[in-house]
Amino acid sequence: MGAVSSRLPAFPWDRLEPYKATAAAHPDGIVDLSVGTPVDPVPDLIQRALTGAADSPGYPTVWGTPALRAALTGWAESRLGAKGLADTNVLPVVGSKELVAWLPTQLGFTTGDKVAYPRLAYPTYEVGARLAGAEPVVYDDPTELDPTGLKLLWLNSPSNPTGRVLSADELRDTVAWAREHGVLLFSDECYLELGWEADPVSVLHPDICGGSYEGIVAVHSLSKRSNLAGYRAAFLAGDAAVLGELLQIRKHGGMMVAAPVQAATVAALGDTAHVAEQRERYARRRAALRTAFEAAGFRIEHSEASLYLWATRDEPCWDTVGELSERGILVAPGDFYGTAGERFVRIAFTATDERVAAAVRRLAD
Repeated sequence: MGAVSSRLPAFPWDRLEPYKATAAAHPDGIVDLSVGTPVDPVPDLIQRALTGAADSPGYPTVWGTPALRAALTGWAESRLGAKGLADTNVLPVVGSKELVAWLPTQLGFTTGDKVAYPRLAYPTYEVGARLAGAEPVVYDDPTELDPTGLKLLWLNSPSNPTGRVLSADELRDTVAWAREHGVLLFSDECYLELGWEADPVSVLHPDICGGSYEGIVAVHSLSKRSNLAGYRAAFLAGDAAVLGELLQIRKHGGMMVAAPVQAATVAALGDTAHVAEQRERYARRRAALRTAFEAAGFRIEHSEASLYLWATRDEPCWDTVGELSERGILVAPGDFYGTAGERFVRIAFTATDERVAAAVRRLAD
């Protein structure tokens, strides 16, 4: 246990517990805006698909059913603009966090190998590198990285935590740079369907990848778009050679998406109405919270996409967290995502309409 804990950072949210207790003591209860977990119902058609496949006594396949693979390729072609995808270009995974955390290990990276990710980023990119014994490296501009020893380059657009969206030119340049230097590029695009002031583009779009998936893989999740965080439904799309290697590794490791979840994923990807309905909910909450926080003296930076507002009052983030917790509002400190976030907080708009309204009232007091 000691050896494991010594090579991993402290779990960030453990540090937030005292502030959560303070916020929970508010007479009207806590408004938890610290974690981007869905709170709205799972759409009925997805629940029906899940229960309809409940009688699944046999083992599911790691690669997924033919229906699932068809749903994954069809969605990537219609929504991402990807062209000519075959079954070998997709792979279901047990939630995207599992994939991010274990990808360097599954690919055989070890001491001396490097894994790069944005300076402000979801902590699991670093965790994945450390679990494999590889060296984590942060960047501001990926095309300025030293490619020596660099095996894996993570992109994240739209960004968690900042909501920043990379432009088509930035994506093209990065894909070209990674290919030039033989660096595998994984693009975490889990918030792609939640663009507000920008239209996020996938690395799989032919304008970005030139119609070839060589050396690139996109990561997608149904947690946010379809309220399926509890289902652990996600998938990869891209380079068939990379996905083929992962498929073999995951077969040995028994890393299978449950059969009912596979059926639910097919239903979710085949429907756009519930996605539009959920976007409308988030748009309302986002607008209400942005207006309230700006009126309370906060400045919002980036935040053009995703489920978060990246906010600052130009003070240490824990001071902000502490003051808001006294109002019964819990937010995530920016330094959870790197030292560059130490004067920011991340505000999720995944609370219910009633809790968002409570936060708006408290901020106005």
